[in-house]
Amino acid sequence: MPSPAKRRKLNAENAKSTQPRGLEYFFSKQRDNGVSSAPAAPESPQTTNDLDAADIGAVEMTDEELARKLQAEWDEESRREQQSLPILATAEDPVLTNLDTETENGEKEAVREAVEENVPPALLPASKNTLSLQSVTTAEDLVATTIPLDESPLIFEPAKYIPALQKQWAAASPSGGGGGSASYALLTRCFVLVNATTSRIKIVDTLVNCLRLLIEADPASLLPAVWLATNAISPPYISLELGLGGSAISKALKQVCGLDGRSLKSLFDKYGDPGDVAYEAKKKQAFTLRRPQPLTIRGVYQALVKVANSQGSGSVEAKQRIVDRLLQDARGGEESRYIVRTLCQHLRIGAVKTTMLIALSRAFLLSRPPPSGDGADEAPDTRRDPKALAAMKKEELAEVWARAEEIVKASFARRPNYNDLVPVLLEIGVSEELLVRCGLALHIPLRPMLGSITRDLGEMLGKLQGRAFTCEYKYDGQRAQVHCDRDGTVSIFSRHLEVMTDKYPDLVSLVPRIRGEGVDSFILEGEVVAVDRETGELRTFQTLTNRARKDVALGSITIDVCLFAFDLMFLNGQPLLDRPLRERRELLRSLFVEIPHHFTWVKSMDATSEDGDAISAFFKGAIDAKCEGIMVKILDNLTDVPYTGGADGDEQDETAPPVTQTKKKPKAKRKNGGDVGGDGGNSTEKKTGGRRKPLLATYEPDKRLDSWLKVKKDYGSTFDTLDLIPIAAWHGMGRKAKWWSPILMAVRNEETGSLEAVTKCMSGFTDAFYKANRAFYDDGQGGNEEDDDNDKNDDGDDPSKNTRSSKPSFVEYSGPEPDVWFEPQEVWEMAFADITVSPTYTAAIGLVNESRGLSLRFPRFLRKRDDKGIDEASTSEFLAGLYRKQDARPANTSGDAVKDADEEE
Repeated sequence: MPSPAKRRKLNAENAKSTQPRGLEYFFSKQRDNGVSSAPAAPESPQTTNDLDAADIGAVEMTDEELARKLQAEWDEESRREQQSLPILATAEDPVLTNLDTETENGEKEAVREAVEENVPPALLPASKNTLSLQSVTTAEDLVATTIPLDESPLIFEPAKYIPALQKQWAAASPSGGGGGSASYALLTRCFVLVNATTSRIKIVDTLVNCLRLLIEADPASLLPAVWLATNAISPPYISLELGLGGSAISKALKQVCGLDGRSLKSLFDKYGDPGDVAYEAKKKQAFTLRRPQPLTIRGVYQALVKVANSQGSGSVEAKQRIVDRLLQDARGGEESRYIVRTLCQHLRIGAVKTTMLIALSRAFLLSRPPPSGDGADEAPDTRRDPKALAAMKKEELAEVWARAEEIVKASFARRPNYNDLVPVLLEIGVSEELLVRCGLALHIPLRPMLGSITRDLGEMLGKLQGRAFTCEYKYDGQRAQVHCDRDGTVSIFSRHLEVMTDKYPDLVSLVPRIRGEGVDSFILEGEVVAVDRETGELRTFQTLTNRARKDVALGSITIDVCLFAFDLMFLNGQPLLDRPLRERRELLRSLFVEIPHHFTWVKSMDATSEDGDAISAFFKGAIDAKCEGIMVKILDNLTDVPYTGGADGDEQDETAPPVTQTKKKPKAKRKNGGDVGGDGGNSTEKKTGGRRKPLLATYEPDKRLDSWLKVKKDYGSTFDTLDLIPIAAWHGMGRKAKWWSPILMAVRNEETGSLEAVTKCMSGFTDAFYKANRAFYDDGQGGNEEDDDNDKNDDGDDPSKNTRSSKPSFVEYSGPEPDVWFEPQEVWEMAFADITVSPTYTAAIGLVNESRGLSLRFPRFLRKRDDKGIDEASTSEFLAGLYRKQDARPANTSGDAVKDADEEE
């Protein structure tokens, strides 16, 4: 055994001998020893034939000369790479220096990422087509991410980017040949830009440019892209649900990203949003043994449809495999984020239905698909020259946009299915023929017409002076749209276009009996109300909600209903939407058979504004009969009678096409720097004291007009209510520390689809409500539970429900940060004392004050509106209308003397 001194000497010699030796060391030894280069081995004939002049010259070089030449080439190559690709490593990195610039499809980036992660060189990819470890953390689409989708559509030129996109799509296709489908990376790029802004102008512009690229480069991917961007895979009346729980997504993230339950749980606790969790989890997935196949828009949509159609034995495993594959093939964190959000059906980009229809109309005004060679190119070209549009005045441009938008919106209102709308747009563009091709059809629900709210009978009578109208009971039931074809097949739809046929088998069996002589097919609308079959006495809506919703058998029905019909929209193959209400009502009552306590007409009374006493008595009778109030509808198209019911003496023509929903909105800067009131023709200003336009008695799908007015018992001069959306909350204090209190409420901006904060409410709640609300909006902290462990599961999945950790992009609020943000999904009815101008809240900003919104004094919770969706909540326009009608309000609405309603709670 050597002595300690001997061991130290040996260790020192070994350490010296293991030091790295460069090229200079070996070549200097050759020169010192006088040893020339070793002769090269005999080459095969094939190798010799393949050598070019440069190669022959290289063979004649000495080893030192050849090595120095190669080293110089590698150094130059590395320098060029550093100029073209920003990297974190230094140019002297021996691995990066030897990268091949021809590495295929992001393999070079994979190696760079591997070097940054200190991966041994032996594990780096040696060449393409070789099974090797590959980084996926930065393998994002460099072509799509460089396209300025948020440019103005009037200067954006798709032709500049389409060749590179199509080349990339073709290379990524399984065959590697021509064709190729649009990559999901392009749609992800659109989502990222939309989510990064709260400007509705930017959102619309970004969607328009993305749609234009698909129209011109890959029209077959346009329809799937529209479905994915609207966070759906089918219309409401087609039952196609993903049926995925949180566990399926959690399992996929664990398997694909190599996380255990504890790690995934910590990510959920930190970020809250499943998409953000997927983004972070993907960053932790450094390598994969398989090169991901780039996702395509069509492929993602088809995968979702497969998930929705998977049923029966083994469907859970089949769905899980599809989810796993989607996450495996997602390139980069952003694709993973939006894949998971799509699977959760909470995309959260604020692209509502109206926004998408506007984007489609503008995209098809500026672009058309390439000729297909089958005659489709013979259709009239409806495009407008972007340069000519850019040269227009703002008012002229707004008119051009409005005409196209009205046609597309009206077509979708009659046929609310993108599967019907988009193919026709690709064929004929935006033209009047679109209204014919997307007209009414049996068993496809049209979007219902809506009525405006008035505070009392006096206001209603003032709006309808000089007109004949009908007053109808507003029953406390469920609105229903009934379709029946020539064969007697019946479909029943709700106001949200959901199928209710299975819920009301008694009505289905009744419908063939109510058809009179000569009636083959029809679409009628009415109210389904719970009744006492013997006496005909009306029951409350709460009674109706106790009725089963699915697979109801005739023999098991315990709650009887009656259908009170009030409109007829389609008869024997002919639409009646353009007929006045008096004519439609006459057809309904003359061609259908009344069956007492089963099928009848709404109770009504025809009147004019001179019949105030009779109308008041009729309204009292409706309240006594347990109705909500009355509906007042114009009977005739009196085009010579001006409408005088607009706010501040202004009128709107909301019926005759083209229709532009306009309002006087001064330019006011929001906190994000965007103008309130429009830009580039995205919104228009209404001229004060302008034209007097008539209100018509036609049926206008998906519009809320003053030709239908509702007067409810709760709307009075001393008792106002609003239907608001809960969007956030704070932890309570003292006794309420376990619950959410106060709760931030919002109104809906009908034009933009955004939610605008209006007040905080902490009155009217019971302890039972607080507890149920805390359980429903659970941020995963278990604040309302005695044992937090009850909220956790064995897999470590996130227990939070209906909440998110950050403010959605479609919510506008500039006050103190809440403790939790809710997923907007409920409507609560609120009472209040009055409305004030507020520097904190953004509701109706720009409508009554240039820089301030409106808020409520002393808001009080009344009830949840289970019969309403968030798209039926009160609007900022309605809120501003109530403010203008207050009998007394502060004279100064712009200075600091106005007290914020939030301070008075």
